[in-house]
Amino acid sequence: MTENNRYEAVVVGGGAAGLSAALVLGRARRRTLVVDAGEPRNTPSAHMQGYLSRDGMSPAEFLAVGREEIARYGVELIRDRVVDAGKDAEGFTATLACGRAVRARQLVIATGLKDELPEIPGLAERFGRDVVHCPYCHGWEVRDLPTGVLATSPLSVHQALMVTQWTKDVRLFLHEVGESELTDDDLRRLAAARVEVVPGEVAELVVTDDRLTGIRLTDGTVHDREVLYAAPRAVPQNDLLLKLGAELRETPFGSYPVIDERGLTSVPGLWAAGNASGFAEQVINAASRGYRAGAAINGELLFADLDAAVQV
Repeated sequence: MTENNRYEAVVVGGGAAGLSAALVLGRARRRTLVVDAGEPRNTPSAHMQGYLSRDGMSPAEFLAVGREEIARYGVELIRDRVVDAGKDAEGFTATLACGRAVRARQLVIATGLKDELPEIPGLAERFGRDVVHCPYCHGWEVRDLPTGVLATSPLSVHQALMVTQWTKDVRLFLHEVGESELTDDDLRRLAAARVEVVPGEVAELVVTDDRLTGIRLTDGTVHDREVLYAAPRAVPQNDLLLKLGAELRETPFGSYPVIDERGLTSVPGLWAAGNASGFAEQVINAASRGYRAGAAINGELLFADLDAAVQV
């Protein structure tokens, strides 16, 4: 393999976590490659919130700025997908969809996760606009509006209660949750928060002049709502972690790698950051995870080289 295909670190994924790790590694003068498939999870969102100094910035602009920053430090970025990976005594081999194979002493998996939405007519088309999933991400922008919460699991009760911090007009639609599944504590809290519980399955969203105006149930009744919270099912993109033998842990939101506080998996030299490491990583948390992994990788490389020099 030519030297052009050998790197000290390869980062798989060019979102907040991957770019942050690459920025640290580039500034540490490490030869680094980012392989980015160009499929960020927050593409449907017009803005991202809660990131200090970047509140309200569009995700596309945020990533564009990040790509410019890593380029200043010599980090390479290519648009491709890693389709296979292997490990030997010298490090990792990553095979790209284009057929190119690259070597890395350290490998960062920052592939995130995918959201699978409930199959309700009109829902996917509104996602990121007036169909949202996180009150911390979107609550301020849709505050005080007539709001619905789509119940797809018992955890939806918690979501409905949280939403009442941003609006007092909340209805919980028991789309995939039976009334019998609500506990006494659930019912007491929902009543205290004045959340109206609506039994029945949701048939479709009612959209007028390109805005959500109602929720229609299968019995034909329509509830006037301008916002709907719908929690997608998170699907971790952990294929590479599985191929490389990383230990995974089962959570209510899927299988994620077992990592230490720096992001190192059970496989030496293999790191996970951002939503590849856990379900609840917002953009600012993902960037932090990437930074921590990048700094730790630089230390690992430095001391490995020093130890090798001492042995010689």
